Amino acid sequence: MRRIEIPDPSMVVLIGAAGSGKSTFAAAHFEADEILSSDAYRRMLTGDAADQRASGLAFRRLHEELSRRLARSRLTVVDATNVTPHARRVLVGRARDADLPAVAIVLDLPTEVVHARNRGRVERIVPEDVVDRHLAALRDAIASGRLDAEGFAVVHRFTDGTVLDDLRIVRRRG
Repeated sequence: MRRIEIPDPSMVVLIGAAGSGKSTFAAAHFEADEILSSDAYRRMLTGDAADQRASGLAFRRLHEELSRRLARSRLTVVDATNVTPHARRVLVGRARDADLPAVAIVLDLPTEVVHARNRGRVERIVPEDVVDRHLAALRDAIASGRLDAEGFAVVHRFTDGTVLDDLRIVRRRG
């Protein structure tokens, strides 16, 4: 069984294409009240997690709650694709402002696995071209070394979905 340490408190940023399993991963390893999900905020605002028209307001609300939680030194998981440098830079800045470490958990799974998982979703299937753009942005960030240079205290990258099934997260205080 592989294990990774997560500082507690910290901000954990899940990074991966739509359909890569970020929400499933978050639910398996963290308490529900520790997870801030862009899909959940869109659902709360419109009744539909897929309603991209609500994304601006959903992310504003997510970031407001993130700032409140980090100011109270509460471990917080950000469940969104986070495949763009801008999205990650803003999140790392929020953790830095709260004097807490930012931890990246990257789900860099094979393209065919991500597409199969996306097609198997019950609720929200994302168009394949969007998933492909997410994968391209993520892989560019990894290949260029940008992801490792963005200010995360640690980057945990997973390229094999089966490893996630046997993963154990250990919280390290302070």
